[in-house]
Parts: sequence; structure tokens; C-alpha cells
Amino acid sequence: MALSPLNQRRWRNFKANRRAYWSLIIFSILYGISLCAELVANDKPLLVNYRGEWHVPFLKFYPETAFGGDFKTEAEYRDIEVQCLIISGGMIECFDEPETVIEASENGTMAESTEDFIKGSILWAPIPYSFTTINDLGKAAPSAPDENHWLGTDDTARDVLARVIYGFRLSVSFALIVTLLTSVIGIAAGAVQGYFGGLTDLILQRIIEIWGAMPMLYVIIIVSAVFTMNFWLLIFLMVLFGWTSLVGVVRAEFLRARNFEYVRAARALGVPDRVIMFRHVLPNAMVATLTMLPFIITGTIGALTSLDFLGFGLPSSAPSLGEMTQQAKQNLQAPWLGFTAFFTFAIMLSLLVFIFEGVRDAFDPRKTFQ
Repeated sequence: MALSPLNQRRWRNFKANRRAYWSLIIFSILYGISLCAELVANDKPLLVNYRGEWHVPFLKFYPETAFGGDFKTEAEYRDIEVQCLIISGGMIECFDEPETVIEASENGTMAESTEDFIKGSILWAPIPYSFTTINDLGKAAPSAPDENHWLGTDDTARDVLARVIYGFRLSVSFALIVTLLTSVIGIAAGAVQGYFGGLTDLILQRIIEIWGAMPMLYVIIIVSAVFTMNFWLLIFLMVLFGWTSLVGVVRAEFLRARNFEYVRAARALGVPDRVIMFRHVLPNAMVATLTMLPFIITGTIGALTSLDFLGFGLPSSAPSLGEMTQQAKQNLQAPWLGFTAFFTFAIMLSLLVFIFEGVRDAFDPRKTFQ
């Protein structure tokens, strides 16, 4: 679908802002990788070839009996005996020396005793750990970065890099969803207030003042004590108290534009109010609105991190960057946790701010780039 001439001009203006343009590219790559986190960091194989049949364990449940085992529970793919069963096609006993079969398969060489039994293969993700995987380190946790755990492990022996990838996806997705919902509600409320004014504006303004005075943190703490907090419940609470952030800006722009000549002319021609509001007046209010979006999205990420840090956000098993920050505070002897949390937040928030600055400038009719 081709862009309109106006949107083409906006896109050219955005591309002319090199910092915003390259921030968008870098952020898109990072977020795209995080959206495919199950393909990048997973403790279940991506593909398993067993006796000529292909299986996708990271998507589908397979009992151990499907690979010649004895149990009907899900196969423990990181168990060396299960790996031996898969590679040998379930044709040999894998309880004595399973390393022999696995080593022969990995090296591409077959020991004479196992030559006839290399019947399968396992394809792992580049990072063979998920955010919940508890690793057998053979040493105390948290452990420093090494060849197996590039960013080390946390105090429960979980891989930090895997948790960063999943946590980046969770934080950004949370912030984008909350920002989208709060923007829609806030813009609609501010538009109604500013356009109609009078008693409508007076009543809604008093309601917003009362609603905005409610302590969001205390309400979330109370709710978390009654209900088990989850992703969507936290989004609902954040939207419930965050939609008022854009109302004042949009209301002011509509109050300013409601008596412009083009608005009066549209009314005189019988154009419906909703068309005037969202087709003629709202585009002029978008610059001020977009100016506020970086503060909303970064504030949302900060709020989620703060709640997780205090223990009132998502469950501790969730791949939360706030929980990682809490671990960094509790394990000062493991500086890699603090450095990882700091640089993750710094890069993520900087990229988002640069992108929205470019979007703001692209929508500004007074802003042109050579």
C-alpha cells in the first residue's frame, strides 16, 4: 500500500534525522530477536531427528517414551541419557556410557562400537538455556561470565543472557501495549473536553483531578496482595491510572483550535463533530501529543522495573529486568548483574527516546530537513 504524499514527506523527515533512523534500525533488530526468543535461547531443542522423523520440541510436547525412554512425562532433553536415546535411535542401552555415543555424534566420528547406532540428531538454539533453566554449575551461584554463560548466571543459577533477551521482550511489549491503550483513551478524553468545552469540560476535568490524585502504587500493592499478579492484570492497572497523562495536552490543543477559521467553516458546511475532531483538529495536536510519548513509554518501563524491584510486580519466575536489578543489589560481589541491568536499560531507553524524537519532528509541519 503506497503512502500518501503527506506521509511520504513525514518518512523523509524521519530518515533525515540520522540518530532516530539508526536507532529505529537497531531497536527493530534487537526487538525482532527478542520476539523470536524461543529460537535464540531455549533449553528445548529446536529440531530433533529420531529414526528419520522430525520433531519440534520447543513447540510441542513429546513424552520420553517417544524417544525410546521409560517415562510418559515430557522428555528432559538436557539429560545426557535422553540425548543418547535420540542419537542412537533408542537402539542401545544409554545408562552405562552415554557420553560415547554423544561425543561420536558431535565430532562427526563414530566409534566402532556405536557405528551402527547413530540414528538421530539434535539441533539446539544458539543459547541452550531458557529464562527459567536452572543450571548445574558445579560451583556457587551467581557465577561469573564464561564460555557457557556469556553474561554469567544469577543467584539461582539461571543464565543472565537468556533472561535479558526474554526480559527485553517483556519490558518493551508491556510498555508499547500500555502506551497504546493509554494514548487512545487519553486522546479521546482530551479531544472531547477541549472540543466541546463548557459543562462537559468542567465535569470531566473534575473527574480527572480526583482520579489523578489516587495513589497508583498503593492500589497496585493492595491488588497484588489479593490477586496473583500477572502480565495482563498489571497492564490493566497501569492503563487504569495512566490514561490521564495525555488528557491535558490534547485538551489544550483542542481548546486552542476549536475556534480556528477552518473549524468554523467545517461546522458551517455541516461536517459531523467527530470528523472535525479527528480529521481536522487532531493532526494539529499530534506534535504536542508525540512530544509526551517518550516520557510515557520510558515511565512505563521504569514503573514496571520499580514494581518488580520492590516485589509487587510480576512473579519472580518472570524474566523481569527489575528482578535482575534486585539481584544486583543483593549480590554486590557479582558486578556483572549490575552492569548487565544498567546497560540493558540505558540502551533500551536511549533508543526509544531517539526514535520518538524523530517521530515528533517528522509530524511537525514547521520542521523541515535539508
